[in-house]
Amino acid sequence: MLKPIHHVPCSPALRACRRLQEHLAAWLCDPAVAAADISQANLVPPRVPTQIEADWLWAFLQKVDAKKSLLARAQTLASLPIADKGLLQQRVNVVSELASQFQSSPPAWPIATPPISKEAWLAFKELMEAFYEKGLRGGLPYAADGTPVTVGGVTYAQFVQTFRNTHRLNPNPGAREVCVLCGGPLEDIEVDHWIAKSTYPLLSVCADNLLPICATCNSTDNKGSKPVHSNGSFADWFHPYWRNAGGCIRLDYDLQTLSIGTSATNPDDTTRVAKLDQLLNLAKRWTREFKAEYIKRRGDFHRRGQLRKHHNQPHYTQAELLAHIQTEQAVLSPTEPHYEVHSTVLAALLEQARLAAWETELGLIWDDDVSEQAA
Repeated sequence: MLKPIHHVPCSPALRACRRLQEHLAAWLCDPAVAAADISQANLVPPRVPTQIEADWLWAFLQKVDAKKSLLARAQTLASLPIADKGLLQQRVNVVSELASQFQSSPPAWPIATPPISKEAWLAFKELMEAFYEKGLRGGLPYAADGTPVTVGGVTYAQFVQTFRNTHRLNPNPGAREVCVLCGGPLEDIEVDHWIAKSTYPLLSVCADNLLPICATCNSTDNKGSKPVHSNGSFADWFHPYWRNAGGCIRLDYDLQTLSIGTSATNPDDTTRVAKLDQLLNLAKRWTREFKAEYIKRRGDFHRRGQLRKHHNQPHYTQAELLAHIQTEQAVLSPTEPHYEVHSTVLAALLEQARLAAWETELGLIWDDDVSEQAA
């Protein structure tokens, strides 16, 4: 979340599909509906808004996962006791209003699974997750703007590419891409469910919950499926779309240890910055890059010093070091990965004590013919 994050042009299709999930849940949780009622003849408007959506949904329910049809899972839910249906519908109602969690006086967010049978919860979980695993990957019944269509609906691949295009810092398609969370290279892209779909399956295709990020950020060592709320409260947490951290994080450096720490640009965000850092191990990862870039810059100066000596030129003065570093600052590209970390390295090099130390260190090349140690 180091970079700004925006909804993309095909987000309306994801929102429409999330509403379709809600329509399906409402049908299955209807007290008057039993397993025998889950049929194509009964899946017609107004159960869902249009016949196009009804036809797609019925075909979707015929899909098989783990040797069991999605229809069988739907029938399991339709067979629930009325009280259990009410509990499940209540959870759907709260989770579907995710945006309200980032407003004043939000409703209680469910932490534990609803008190229904394990079989029923598993059926609901697998059914809703299938909208992502099978529905989105195969193609939704919606155009990018959310209009129901019979062919050419939004797919997983289309969403990922649209997100990349929308968040590309350099419009040249051959340029490096940047992860919106850590600011590093966007490599081995994975779509993260910011709020884990394993616990909140209704958010499996939610436009406010899908976030293409680098594999490192999404690894189990970093974010993975960790919770992004504190016992149901989102107050102390950032959110990619509803409470973005762009511009809220300051990178602090310590030249003695060559390390990076994080702090909030606004004191009100101190806890949120700390939690985001812990979630993604940002300071630890940025420290590795800080050290690597510092060593690289030091090695560059040693090589330049050796070259100057070879051409019988005088050693660097502090003024020359200062001018060179300031030039490097001016030409550092904000569209490249690790821009913030590399900017912090250059800022650290401008410290008077560091300039003096480097002037002395580089002068030894002339005085003692010291071999380069920072290649």
